Amino acid sequence: MKKQLLSAFFFLSFSLLGFSQEALFGGQQIISPEVHANNTVTFRLLAPDAEKVEITGDFLPTEKMKTPMGEMDGPGKVEMTKNDQGVWTFISEVLNPELYNYSFIIDGFKTTDPNNPFLIRDVASSTNIFIIGGGQGELYKTNDIPHGTVARRWYDSPGLGMDRRITIYTPPGYETSNEKYPVLYLLHGAGGDEEAWISLGRTAQIMDNLIAEGKAKPMIVVMPNGNVIQDGAPGEGSMGYYKPQFMVPRTMDGTYEGAFEDIIKFVEGNYRVKADKASRAIAGLSMGGFHTLHISRYYPNTFDYIGLFSAAIMPREDATGKVYSNFDETLQKQMDNGYKLYWIAIGKTDFLYDANKEYRAKLDTMGMPYEYVESEGGHTWRNWRVYLSQFAPRLF
Repeated sequence: MKKQLLSAFFFLSFSLLGFSQEALFGGQQIISPEVHANNTVTFRLLAPDAEKVEITGDFLPTEKMKTPMGEMDGPGKVEMTKNDQGVWTFISEVLNPELYNYSFIIDGFKTTDPNNPFLIRDVASSTNIFIIGGGQGELYKTNDIPHGTVARRWYDSPGLGMDRRITIYTPPGYETSNEKYPVLYLLHGAGGDEEAWISLGRTAQIMDNLIAEGKAKPMIVVMPNGNVIQDGAPGEGSMGYYKPQFMVPRTMDGTYEGAFEDIIKFVEGNYRVKADKASRAIAGLSMGGFHTLHISRYYPNTFDYIGLFSAAIMPREDATGKVYSNFDETLQKQMDNGYKLYWIAIGKTDFLYDANKEYRAKLDTMGMPYEYVESEGGHTWRNWRVYLSQFAPRLF
């Protein structure tokens, strides 16, 4: 009996200690977000002294907002309600399967949910995330299937004069097989880095699920850093900890495109890959779509699959590099060399819609074949994740 009482005492002590430690470091003993069986979601926040609390997120109707790229549709916001215990609550409408992000606004101060440790960083902003499963959302979940490996490697870039960090996904079974694999080079947008596609884009989860379902062939996915003044993402490179910027110098001046062969050489020298045109694909979002367009044209006999996701096709004063010269001639050469897929996708309300329309008109005039996908929505990760899940099954 004494032994049982002693055990109970220690159990209670450790339980109270765990509760005390969580409370001591800012934890709240509530659940948020709580995803219900009917796909509504309850959000909660303990803030008894707050006068007004709002929730903002991409599951709410959009609002117009000013951004570095001009006026765009952004996440809406609604007020939460407060009970007698000081807990603020909001219950969403029924949500479609998807990955969503949200934040709280407490008396005008935007912050994350202290009860949800799951966050993503987009440029310098961190927001909480949750997933509604089923349908498209099922691709973003870590399901009970074979998984690939995500590695952060460093490669030598003579063209940029530094060693640089790169993220590489290898498919399930890569380590235990002798097989050679095709490669997709997947490029991020402005403000991103080698962490963007793996974190915001859910690349590993999408590829694992597509491969497990037999919808995509096993492939290696290479996610470089397109900011040529960085050797790694903020906090991961030699520049240390600093606030990420939306546009860093020299990101679209031709330097990155001109040095892209350094990445291909590293991959083909360190991984079991099929090193031919038919086994290489390149795709990118926004700025990465701009890079993809010019890399595939500058190296016109290198890639058989090209994907432009909301590509930032626009004239730039700093686009003075050799890469951008002889545009029409090299695009014609790319077409004459042949390729298997030139894929363009953009949302109907994307601020780059007209620029992409003009580019397609140019391709039409040339007689250059392409496939076009037009989706709802604008310049968002929600679209880019979908584009990846549509593009990858078309490869190889």
